[in-house]
Amino acid sequence: MLSGLWNLGAFIVALSILVAIHEFGHFWVARRCGVKVHRFSIGFGKVLFKWFDKQGTEFAIAAIPLGGYVKMFDGRVDQLSAEDEAFAFDKKTVWQRIAIVSAGPLANFLLAIVAFFFMYMIGVNSAKPIIEKVRPETPMSALQGEKLFKVVAVNEQQVEDWEALNLALVDQIGENHFNITIQPLQDAFGNESSEPVKTFIIPLENWLFDPKTESVISSLGLIPYRPAIYLEVGQLVEGGPGALAGLQVGDKLLAIDGEKLNNWAQFVEVIQNNAKQTLQLEIERGTMVQRIALIPDVRDGGAGTLQGYIGVSPAVEAYPDEYRVKLQFGPLQAFDRALDKTGQLISLTFNTIIKLVTGDISVKNLSGPVAIAKGAGMSADYGIEYFLGFLALISVNLGLMNLIPLPVLDGGHLLYYFVEVVTGKPVSERVQEIGFKIGAAILMSLMLIAILNDFNLW
Repeated sequence: MLSGLWNLGAFIVALSILVAIHEFGHFWVARRCGVKVHRFSIGFGKVLFKWFDKQGTEFAIAAIPLGGYVKMFDGRVDQLSAEDEAFAFDKKTVWQRIAIVSAGPLANFLLAIVAFFFMYMIGVNSAKPIIEKVRPETPMSALQGEKLFKVVAVNEQQVEDWEALNLALVDQIGENHFNITIQPLQDAFGNESSEPVKTFIIPLENWLFDPKTESVISSLGLIPYRPAIYLEVGQLVEGGPGALAGLQVGDKLLAIDGEKLNNWAQFVEVIQNNAKQTLQLEIERGTMVQRIALIPDVRDGGAGTLQGYIGVSPAVEAYPDEYRVKLQFGPLQAFDRALDKTGQLISLTFNTIIKLVTGDISVKNLSGPVAIAKGAGMSADYGIEYFLGFLALISVNLGLMNLIPLPVLDGGHLLYYFVEVVTGKPVSERVQEIGFKIGAAILMSLMLIAILNDFNLW
């Protein structure tokens, strides 16, 4: 419950920032073009707070925080006096209207640059993309003979951490092949081998990727380096089934229901398959062997399944410092990194939209508000620098999505205005109305698909 409220709160904060910046882009350029603005609203529905500036514009915060709008003087919907016509949006030149409409998405791209700039100034802790081994009969099976290596680049694009590798691999969805460059490591302390870097061509004809069940990295066959996991209690959730049964940090797990335990994964499988069932757990505490009656509680396991859990996590070997990386830079380098990162995300998002249209990517990969809310909550949990990165990612997506040439979006309006530039006359209101209905239907369909994906309903 608390997790859901936290996710919702982080989502509302993120969405409000994105909408405010987007609409401020429209508002700021409209003012510079001499257009009078009736209202600048964050949210829809009942107005909760409002105030007016010296030019008579109403600034409002409304009850439904799922968007916003800037309402300008417009002769197509307002009764204008002769004096007002000079301040109406539809009376401005076509290039001024193009500037006003495109300012919203451009503001989102600028927000992404600013967010990444501060993220890199604060510094973000991450991990190098170290691969322990490669699964056979996967797209990456060409690397199967390689053990313990660092991924250096994908298609000659440098990758420094897991996030960069994940984004680079996501960009390969729908492609026939890609190149991956690796650096063999000598040992588990990050020391590079004397072997030179190696580049492999990875074919993707038989790549099967289901984002609901696995990550893009695991679907390709890469198994990341993970510190050793011990059959020992490392942490306990206060009030959880494990703590209530009497488990303590440091207890070594020996057997469960008479079956010897060989690894933590085996223990987890037994727990998940025995919700609400009494299990006899044999442990070693100090020099004594004890037996504990353990009853796993039940929780949602996803995809309509239920599974047991006890609120216990294992003791884990310390992660090597040599495998960690902190991306922190001075102002000039942080700005350069922010520009580069924003450019990469724009390219990735644009390519993804094209692949959705061409069918190279299934619409089942679309995410809706629930997935975005979870992402906002998780990033806020990790710290302000991660939330800034999430904000930049969603801001780029919002900016590009608004540029899609559907009449209900900024891109649709821009399409009409560029037609006007070419033909020398505005697109007729009847054509615009038909386009609006078609665009609204397409947009609603995409939103419905995204929501269905969030809840795994198809």
